[in-house]
Amino acid sequence: MPFEITISRDFSAAHQLRLLDGTLEPLHSHNWGVRVPVAADNLDAVGTVMDFHKLERLVDDLIGPMRDRNLNDMPPFSTANPSAENVAQHIACNLSLPNNVRLASVEITEAPGCTAIYRT
Repeated sequence: MPFEITISRDFSAAHQLRLLDGTLEPLHSHNWGVRVPVAADNLDAVGTVMDFHKLERLVDDLIGPMRDRNLNDMPPFSTANPSAENVAQHIACNLSLPNNVRLASVEITEAPGCTAIYRT
């Protein structure tokens, strides 16, 4: 797909990863960065992949419930570990895009230099 746009968002949230021995790591928070590139073969009637602000709103609708929360207390992560990888997958699997637009990936940065990517 020759055309691509990317939006970046952020949110603050806490989590505790469940370790292999069944214990939880100490509760801690991050300023999570979210980067979402989407692509299309052709531009729409306006000459864009899609409206940047619409994409921002779609992503904000997904990260809004996580903002300032303990991710472990949220339904998607009550069974799945609230890792950066699973946060990326949760956003990717729940993002509804226009028919002509394809999600390229979701990148989650949980700390400087620490990024997880879910590719579609």
